[in-house]
Amino acid sequence: MKKWYHIVPKNTGFSIYIWIIFCILPFYFIFKSSSPTEIIFGIFMFLLFFTSYRLSYLSKGGTVYVWVSIQIVISIVMTYLFGYVYFSLFLAFFIGNIQNFAGFITLYIVHLLSTVAVVTVGFIYQSQLFFPQLPFVIISVIGVILMPFSMYNRIKREKLEGQLEDANEKIAQLMVAEERQRIARDLHDTLGHKLSLIGLKSDLASKLMNVNPESAKMEIHDIQQTARTALKEVRELVSDMRGVRLEDEIIHVEQLLKAAEISFTKEGNWQLSNTPLFLETVLSMCLKEAVTNVVKHSEATFCHIAINQLSNESIITIEDNGIGIPKDAITTDGHGLLGMRERLEFVNGSLELDAEGGTKLTIRVPNVIQQSKGGVI
Repeated sequence: MKKWYHIVPKNTGFSIYIWIIFCILPFYFIFKSSSPTEIIFGIFMFLLFFTSYRLSYLSKGGTVYVWVSIQIVISIVMTYLFGYVYFSLFLAFFIGNIQNFAGFITLYIVHLLSTVAVVTVGFIYQSQLFFPQLPFVIISVIGVILMPFSMYNRIKREKLEGQLEDANEKIAQLMVAEERQRIARDLHDTLGHKLSLIGLKSDLASKLMNVNPESAKMEIHDIQQTARTALKEVRELVSDMRGVRLEDEIIHVEQLLKAAEISFTKEGNWQLSNTPLFLETVLSMCLKEAVTNVVKHSEATFCHIAINQLSNESIITIEDNGIGIPKDAITTDGHGLLGMRERLEFVNGSLELDAEGGTKLTIRVPNVIQQSKGGVI
């Protein structure tokens, strides 16, 4: 089912109330005529225009061009007889929705030439109808020139964005599947051999228990050592799975910004030193969330990311030239700000936000150096 805005267009730069006025205005122009025949004819043409306009959205293939041709004829007639040029704006909007380039450019040229021609003829032969509304006629002609290309490019961009989103979703699914396979391989390589060894030694120990108790004790000792080693390797594997290196995340960020056609520059050394993996993971997650906000909400064309590792803390700044973050989003911790603040507060970090003239996020995390018996980790 088509929506109401297929009759009253939206996202064209005009308020919906202006389009409603354009729908009502024909009656003013029609009833200005003194002839009852002209009034009946004008109402008929008005009803026929919006009927064909509606059917053009419901039709497919060549039928669409038939309905548009009828609308162009009606627009010409209404413009010349009654001085009502505003049907041309409805047509301009619909033509911009045609994504077949050959059909789009053909209808665009026909509609533009017919509109300019009938307005010119109208000023020559019906000057009393056209001169009082000269500014609005000029605006309508400009709309006929610009609106189709604006709508055509917007729809094309939205279609490409949808395809990009679908592609990213498929990539994410493939990455999940690949990660599962990697985890399965790692678990098999880590545990498979050792569990098999534990099973064999357990069988051997049970057989030696009564025959050679000393050998059985040695086998049990080996089982304990193998179990401890397996547990240690599993913990290391889980730690690696949960951890995200900042130098890896900056590569993903660069790919994301490139896909969104946002210019990108980076600064600093992304290979952190003396920083635990857990803290580096927190930084990576916050960086990812911040850049996702830039892509989704900022409407920016440029993004600069810098890192500065001091002796006591690591600082990441993300700057863009977008529209900034609305005050209600800042006060309610929208755009994922709450999640970033909670992560950073957990590690005694902080988040600073400057939304004037674009957006600048400053992420600070203290460099916590863990000590072990063997020295610095």
